[in-house]
Amino acid sequence: MYKNFKLFIFQAIILIISSLCSQAFSEDLRIKINSGQVEPLPIAIANFTGEEEITSKIGMQISTVVSNNLVGSGQFKAIESAAFIAPPTNPSVRPNFTDWTPLGIKALVTGSVKKINDQQIEVEFRLWDVIAETDLIGLRLTVNSQAWRRVAHIISDEIFERLSGDSGYFDTRIVYVAESGPQNKRVKRLAIMDQDGENHQFLTDGSFLVLTPRFSPTSQEITYLAYFKNEPRVYIFNLETGQQELLGSFPGMTFAPRFSPSGEKIIMSLADKGITDIYTMDLNNQKVNRLTNSPSIDTSPSFSPNGKKIIFNSDRGGTQQLYIMDSNGRNVKRISFGKGRYATPVWAPKGELIAFTKMLKNKFYIGVMSPDGSGERLLAKGYLVEGPTWAPNGRVLMYFKQEAPIDDGKSNNVNLYKIDITGFRETRIVTPSDGSDPAWSPLLPN
Repeated sequence: MYKNFKLFIFQAIILIISSLCSQAFSEDLRIKINSGQVEPLPIAIANFTGEEEITSKIGMQISTVVSNNLVGSGQFKAIESAAFIAPPTNPSVRPNFTDWTPLGIKALVTGSVKKINDQQIEVEFRLWDVIAETDLIGLRLTVNSQAWRRVAHIISDEIFERLSGDSGYFDTRIVYVAESGPQNKRVKRLAIMDQDGENHQFLTDGSFLVLTPRFSPTSQEITYLAYFKNEPRVYIFNLETGQQELLGSFPGMTFAPRFSPSGEKIIMSLADKGITDIYTMDLNNQKVNRLTNSPSIDTSPSFSPNGKKIIFNSDRGGTQQLYIMDSNGRNVKRISFGKGRYATPVWAPKGELIAFTKMLKNKFYIGVMSPDGSGERLLAKGYLVEGPTWAPNGRVLMYFKQEAPIDDGKSNNVNLYKIDITGFRETRIVTPSDGSDPAWSPLLPN
């Protein structure tokens, strides 16, 4: 069992620099991310400067991660030739914009790293509007020198938000099920990593089967399902302390525990005597409340962001479809009416969309629709794609995909992928072993 997981490896002091930052910027600089495929915004991320070898190295690492984050979002295009132009020695120094304009660059990022003592560094950055020749925002952080990657994610979020008007998603983590071994003896354990696949850690040792990890929206906790001595149990894992709490052992089968928006309840489905219904558990007193009561299979529940509605899938109409009900289990309404079967619905963080898995003609799809069932769009497909999870800004989905079995009937190729909700730029997330059942964290607390 992985113990003493540290949420923070540094303490940060954040200062938004506003004395020189203009509120006005060029209309050509704001990216538009609510339509289909967009033309990426040309941006230059200069290497962050440092007066010593160690700070210069950290500066290059930070600028590389920032570039990878922004380019990976599909909204930005890094201009490689920017590396040949000397950036200002200090990010507060006004650049010579005539050096950058001929390259077609719209935005410029400059920064520096200074050593404070043997453990701490000061990182500063500034975002410049090359067209309007003005600065937009700056940030200064004093952190542990080992935390440079986290700093790069925070800077990436600031840039993304300033240029898109939407919050970023880079300073987040992914928990998932790491899989290994043959298909008939699969080892499944909890693993966690940064959203870009770095800082990977295993949280359980594989001695028991784990499934469906989900983040709390209000704290650094994970709820998941484990089979201990063939008995399904629901646990909460505290990432700050490494401690686990058993919420309960349940007879029969338990499926997909998930937090409520307040973090005070768990919602899940339980199977009893061949009937599967949806229940909530109050984490304060562990009181269980049954929400559905029908002879059908009701499963995969997910709360709306305001906690007033629940989306779930059920075969009560004869085939597996999506339904919405009030948080007390009343006013059940079917919302999916397309061809095929629907499963694993999850509400977007802002409430405007629901992601789902669809099965049609021996193919699996990841799609999105409005809460009233309109506007269905399919974003990804494959032999098996399943388990969508939202980035905290609702702009990106992650899921897992399995390739078709090879000739001997065995296939270990199960991997995590992410895609923009416009349906472009599907990207595989590299993990040490196979991966399934991802869950995206909220933005990490400062």
